[in-house]
Amino acid sequence: MILTNWKTQYKSIKGKDIPVAIIGTGDNCILVLACMHGDEQQGKYIAMKLLAYYEENKLAISNKKMIVVPVVNPDGYELNIRGNARGVDINRNFPTKNWVKSENKDDYFSGDAPSSEPETRTIIDLIKIYKPAFILSFHQPYKIINYDGPAIKSAQLLAKFNKYEILEDIGYPTPGSLGNYAGIERNIPIITLELPENETDEIVWRDNCLGLIAVINQV
Repeated sequence: MILTNWKTQYKSIKGKDIPVAIIGTGDNCILVLACMHGDEQQGKYIAMKLLAYYEENKLAISNKKMIVVPVVNPDGYELNIRGNARGVDINRNFPTKNWVKSENKDDYFSGDAPSSEPETRTIIDLIKIYKPAFILSFHQPYKIINYDGPAIKSAQLLAKFNKYEILEDIGYPTPGSLGNYAGIERNIPIITLELPENETDEIVWRDNCLGLIAVINQV
């Protein structure tokens, strides 16, 4: 069995660990992110199930590396709120060309400056260090597959299994998002898998496990 290497050098606003799991070896790297929004907590379960699968099936990950961050936003997760401890929406805080400072400090508050938050900088650092060939980010609650960058084939493959609708445009502006930062501006294939809010963790894993494994294995 492969022993996952957990790193805890990254911290939240309140000093909580942002644990990062590293499993496998190889040049191709997949970055898996969950709970960027603290009130979208199902992603942690799915991320941990994926990690457990590859622990138990070491040959499946023998030629690649997977970086898994089950809880990007631990302060928001603990409080069950969208933003971090400063009320910043991490998915509006990336230093993109379309970043704008929010007029209101609402659930989508962008922060006072791009990449002002340690949670955002954690993801940026992981991208710089590991140069992922593919990014998978779990959100809720729309039950869709959203993609950015050259990820249409991966989205189509996943949809064959989970039967979710595929949308390149989620339907509203997302300035400062990870999709813009990684997918559009850096051409890294990224899927934002929007999980449903009214289904149990076990059902969501059942509906997505084979598709997620297929997508990761093709990288």
